[in-house]
Amino acid sequence: MSAPPRGRRGWPRPAALQYLAISVGLIVAAAALWEGYKLLGAATGGKIPFTDLPLPIASSDLAMPHLWTIIGALGAPASSATSESLLSYLLGETSVTLREAAYGLLLGSGLGVLLAIGLRELPMVSRGVMPWLVVSQTIPLVALAPIIVIWVGGLGLPSWVAVTIISAYLSFFPVTVNTLRGLNSADPIHLELMRSLNASRLQTLTTVRIPSAIPSLFSGLRLAAIASVIGAIVGELSAGTGLGIGRAILSAAYFYSTGPEKLFAAVLVASLAGVVFVQIIAIAESLVLRRRTQ
Repeated sequence: MSAPPRGRRGWPRPAALQYLAISVGLIVAAAALWEGYKLLGAATGGKIPFTDLPLPIASSDLAMPHLWTIIGALGAPASSATSESLLSYLLGETSVTLREAAYGLLLGSGLGVLLAIGLRELPMVSRGVMPWLVVSQTIPLVALAPIIVIWVGGLGLPSWVAVTIISAYLSFFPVTVNTLRGLNSADPIHLELMRSLNASRLQTLTTVRIPSAIPSLFSGLRLAAIASVIGAIVGELSAGTGLGIGRAILSAAYFYSTGPEKLFAAVLVASLAGVVFVQIIAIAESLVLRRRTQ
């Protein structure tokens, strides 16, 4: 997570402390809810209190391992064939996924920015293209991913290229929409000034519209960062790369009955990886916007 902002004497500001307290409180509340649900299931025999109806989710250790069991599994060997800890193994697989997600984010965000500029400068094209961009996001990814894998494989390219394209496919849309909104939200006074100076559309775009779109661009990048990680994980499942946290999750699911805590541990690490990825974008945003205000 990004470093908390500090006051004049180096102490964290109250707002940062509140943010930290809320984050810790949510984690504690989620943990208490998990363990409380298991206690409820044990006390009622897996039934909704005062009824004979079963709980919507089984509270057994097979369906919901204790949190300390999941955490403990991270320090245990990943398998009987190796002494490497599960945490070390999952971090190694996660690094592969994050690399693919980073490639996808770069590709998707670059495409998104170019599309946003094109849609802004060519209104007639925007009316025809925007509905299709929306439609593209309604296609189920589980149906589209195998098609991309087949096409990329037919070109003789490595499987990670397919994963990157799938990641980019999910990440370009939020960047396009938010950047377009930022380009259209330029200060009218600044635009009028450029018109009075007889500036060209290119000069207005580079001098006024693009700088005004930077905050909106980063809003889109934060959403795109989450989408790129999801796309990379789904892509790994479809591409059969043999590497990545997506494959690790699938492998843990195959052996779920013998070690359910390993699947939950893999999902936990994948979730934290997504949080870290978004925080990297947040840090970059704070640095860029801070320079703009100096």
